[in-house]
Amino acid sequence: MAELLRVFIALLLVLAALWVAARLARRPMRNRRRGGTMDVLARTQLSRGASVTVVQVDQTALVLGVTDHQVNLLHIADVASFAPPEPRQAPDKAGTTVDTPGGSSTSDKPGVLTGSALSPSTWKQALDALRERSVRK
Repeated sequence: MAELLRVFIALLLVLAALWVAARLARRPMRNRRRGGTMDVLARTQLSRGASVTVVQVDQTALVLGVTDHQVNLLHIADVASFAPPEPRQAPDKAGTTVDTPGGSSTSDKPGVLTGSALSPSTWKQALDALRERSVRK
């Protein structure tokens, strides 16, 4: 019985350590010592070990080519060129105008899943298209 209790306590300690590590991993990585900020604006996976990443450092956007072995500076740009599009006025079904990002009438925000099959907006657009095609005229 004592061995079972020791195994159970060890399991609880391991789970607690994993929980703490997961909480620490969620925190944004910022350089707080210098006071500067660095944020990842966009990332596109090109292959299994290569991607293109846009990183904001102060008011400069750096376009980086990232592989498993190195990071290359591809371009330096102004952060404003990577700003999300401003909301446009889009009419809803009742005829009133609604502010939506990028002019779409979807309720989810642009993010990691935007445009993928897992995005709710993709499914909503597909259902809207099917409804449009199935309406009798």
